[in-house]
Amino acid sequence: MTTLPQLVTALPKAELHVHLEGTLEPEMLFDLARRNRVELPYESAEAVRRAYDFSRLQDFLDIYYAGTAVLQTERDFHDLAMAYFRRARADNVRHVEAFFDPQAHTDRGVAVATVMRGFLQAVDDAPDLDLTVYLIPCFLRHLPEEAALATFDALRPYLDRLAGVGLDSSEVGHPPRNFQAVFAEARSAGLKVVAHAGEEGPPEYVWEALQLLKVDRIDHGNRSLEDPRLVAELCARGTPLTVCPLSNLRLAVVKNLESHPLARMLAAGLKVTVNSDDPAYFGGYVNDNYRQVAEALRLTPADLVALARNSFDASFLPEAAKRGFDDEVLDVARDFGVVMSG
Repeated sequence: MTTLPQLVTALPKAELHVHLEGTLEPEMLFDLARRNRVELPYESAEAVRRAYDFSRLQDFLDIYYAGTAVLQTERDFHDLAMAYFRRARADNVRHVEAFFDPQAHTDRGVAVATVMRGFLQAVDDAPDLDLTVYLIPCFLRHLPEEAALATFDALRPYLDRLAGVGLDSSEVGHPPRNFQAVFAEARSAGLKVVAHAGEEGPPEYVWEALQLLKVDRIDHGNRSLEDPRLVAELCARGTPLTVCPLSNLRLAVVKNLESHPLARMLAAGLKVTVNSDDPAYFGGYVNDNYRQVAEALRLTPADLVALARNSFDASFLPEAAKRGFDDEVLDVARDFGVVMSG
């Protein structure tokens, strides 16, 4: 008898919400610290893991930004990205749209060129894994928009290698409306735009992301369900939500996975996807998120197939590539005897 975990393993997937700096496993943290002679306030990788006890987003961000201190050279950024690409491919991820935070590095003296050359070399190596990768730099919303505009200017030599731009970091008190100018510049340069909204912030932040930033996707978006009119708008636009169940659990966005809104999002007709966010910190990569939320919410095989299909449909891949991956997902569904409605 086929089990849901077997189906999860077999399904091709895209991952659309993962922060490359958030894939820095404790073992690599120590390896890079030794390589770059950086002192860490932890005695071991296990001690680092014990520190991953978060009660809110800011608790995580404090450790997350501290961990970036070990990333200093092109080789470091390449190695970090490749380690994640291999791990994602082991979960049958076929396409990744990966976030990274340039300001987390430039603010400590690492040049944008160093970050980009390291990550781009990894992107160029990814096809050897049968994986395509798009890069999406994010602006840190706790910093002023002037800093974001300066970062965008520094990224201009690389715009042809970027899929879009995003907005992340501390959400509450830093609404999307603060970043209208830099998002307008990105859109005028032909880039896609996405934004974290509605994770800890209110539904109003999702409205602002839609109406003022004119985003193509909402990252997280959990609190959208508090506003029926917003849900209707998201459905009408077909705006995808990149949902991260284990992240939501570890950051106390939800009390437990049984109360996670993913099933209600699906039932409401929202185009939701499942992603890992910062898997090194939240205890699970893509398949872990699929399996655990499926068990907690009693999702059906058809639900899992729908989520995998959504992941490609919500991506920034060319339409022909989306159709190809969709056919692959449906082939797996047929092999597993999954009956799809509609």
